[in-house]
Amino acid sequence: MTKQVTKMLLSGNEAFARGVLEAGVDVAAAYPGTPSTEIMETIAHFGKDTGMHAEWSINEKIAFEVALGASWSGLRSFTAAKHVGLNVAADPFFTAALFGGMKGGFVMVIADDPSFHSSQNEQDTRMYALAAHAICMEPSTPQEALDMVKYAYEFSEKWESMVVIRSTTRLSHSRGPVTIGEIPKKETHKGEFIKNPAKFVCLPGNARRTKPLLLAKMDEIQEYSNKSQWNVVEKGKDPLLVITSGVSYLYVKDAVQEMGIDPT
Repeated sequence: MTKQVTKMLLSGNEAFARGVLEAGVDVAAAYPGTPSTEIMETIAHFGKDTGMHAEWSINEKIAFEVALGASWSGLRSFTAAKHVGLNVAADPFFTAALFGGMKGGFVMVIADDPSFHSSQNEQDTRMYALAAHAICMEPSTPQEALDMVKYAYEFSEKWESMVVIRSTTRLSHSRGPVTIGEIPKKETHKGEFIKNPAKFVCLPGNARRTKPLLLAKMDEIQEYSNKSQWNVVEKGKDPLLVITSGVSYLYVKDAVQEMGIDPT
């Protein structure tokens, strides 16, 4: 990887990592598991010159909490895991989605594994995000993987919420041309945690008070995201509507071309 503005052939996982580096992330923590492993490997290798903290944690829960603590301290943070790894981190995941308070952007990439290429089960991380009332984004190409990570940090800081980016094996391990930008240099990567028991102490009284606020915020986020640059309408000639997201978009593009149809 180079820090000059240029075009490279990157896998989806390498593109995710590049997006993290270009976003100026301060702390990254993860636990290995295919198809997500290469994200953290790439961050650790190419992030050495930035002064960021990058670690392999003892499990996905610890990795999540390392990143969450950094975010609550005003630092941009990142974690990655495969889909079953999110099961391990489910306790802090659901609670963090409820309480929010992310002062520094907090983005996590969860790589699902449809068809069991290297996993004991299949899961759809979008359902996790839906259940937790968390923001979920889904790129379809390596270029979108890079760009969406950078966008997700701005989104996270605007709404003080974590952002889940869903990948799949086909995106994580496929390659494509990616236009990359520069990796910023920071003077410091130190944060400051400001105590706020009503915000960060996860007790039932605080949770009951926070839940209506979260639901109201998600309504605002839905309205805001409807105008997002990632929600694209491609108009065709045939009276057929196809709604898709992620790598499935590319399958649909191939299918309609082979079928000779032009969805509206």
